[in-house]
Amino acid sequence: MKITSAHGSGGRDSALLMRDIFGRRFSNPILDRLEDAAVLDSSPFTHGRLAVSTDSFVVTPLVFKGGDIGKLSVCGTVNDLLMVGAKPLYLTCGFILEEGLDVDLLDLVAASMAETAQVAGVSVIAGDTKVAGYGGGLCVNTTGIGVVPPEREVSAAGCEPGDAVLLSGNLGDHHACILSARMGVENEIKSDCCCLYDITDALYAAGVRIKAMRDVTRGGLGTVLNEIAASSGCAVSLREEDIPVDEAVRGFCGLMGLDPLYMGNEGKMIAVIDGRDETKAIKAARKTQNGKNAVLIGQVATGNGVSMQTRLGGTRRVDVLYGEGLPRIC
Repeated sequence: MKITSAHGSGGRDSALLMRDIFGRRFSNPILDRLEDAAVLDSSPFTHGRLAVSTDSFVVTPLVFKGGDIGKLSVCGTVNDLLMVGAKPLYLTCGFILEEGLDVDLLDLVAASMAETAQVAGVSVIAGDTKVAGYGGGLCVNTTGIGVVPPEREVSAAGCEPGDAVLLSGNLGDHHACILSARMGVENEIKSDCCCLYDITDALYAAGVRIKAMRDVTRGGLGTVLNEIAASSGCAVSLREEDIPVDEAVRGFCGLMGLDPLYMGNEGKMIAVIDGRDETKAIKAARKTQNGKNAVLIGQVATGNGVSMQTRLGGTRRVDVLYGEGLPRIC
C-alpha cells in the first residue's frame, strides 16, 4: 500500500494509519490516551531543570548502512539533550509524508524509531502526521524533553585555558556513508548513527568535570570547535595526528576531495573537560560501546579561534565551514 492524500484527511484512512503503524509502534500509557496534548507527571521535573530540543530530519536515502531516518531522528534529538547534561525522557514526532510513500517503508521507519527510543530510555508521547506533495518521500521532526540534574552545569561559555578536548571516535563515517549511497559507490562504510548516553553516563559516573559537550553533526568538528571557542572567549589547539579517521573513510575523502574536519557525523561528540581529569575521562569513555575509539585531540588555550598542529610540524588555521558540504544528510 502507498500513502495517498486520504491518509492526511483526518478521516478513516488517517485513523487506520495512526492505529496500525504509529499507535502500534509507539504505544505507552501517555500516548494511548489519544488526547490533543500529552499531560505529564510533574515528578521527573522536580529535581532538575527542564531541557527541550527540536530538530527536523530530511536525509536521502531514507535507509542507509547503519541506520535510517527513523533511527536518525531519535538519536539526533536525544543527543542534543545529552549535550547539555540532561537525562532524556520524552519525544514528540511529526511526520510529513509524500503521496506514493510505501507504507511498509513507513512502518520500518516507525519500528526503528521505537526500538531506538526504547534503548535510549525515552517515550514517544505525542505526534502529528501530514500528507503533502508527491514523490514518495518522508520528513520527520522530533522534539525532546529531558531533565538536567541540579549539579550539572554544561555550557560552552565555561571553557578555560588548560581544559582538554575529548573526541569520542572516528570522524566522517555518516557523511561518507550517505554520499557513497547517493553516488552508487560500493564500499563497507557505515553511518555512525547512535545515541551517546553511554558515553555521557560514563563520564559523569567517573566524576569527570565536564565544561561543555557538543555532538559533531553538520559543519563538522571544525565548525563546532569554533563555536565553542567564540562562546568561551578562548582558543582551541588541535593535534592532527591524534584526530581519528577510519582508513576507508580517509581513502574516500582522498578520492572526493573532502576534509574530515568538516564532515557530518551522527554518533560522535566532543567533551571539553577539566585538564586534570584527562586520564579518567579517556578511560571511562573507552569502556563504552560508542566511545571505544575516544581520543584526546587538543586543549583550550588563551587567544581566539581554532588552530591545528599538522603532521608536518606546521600550524593550520581551522575555520568554520563555508558553503554547503553535503545537503540533506540529517
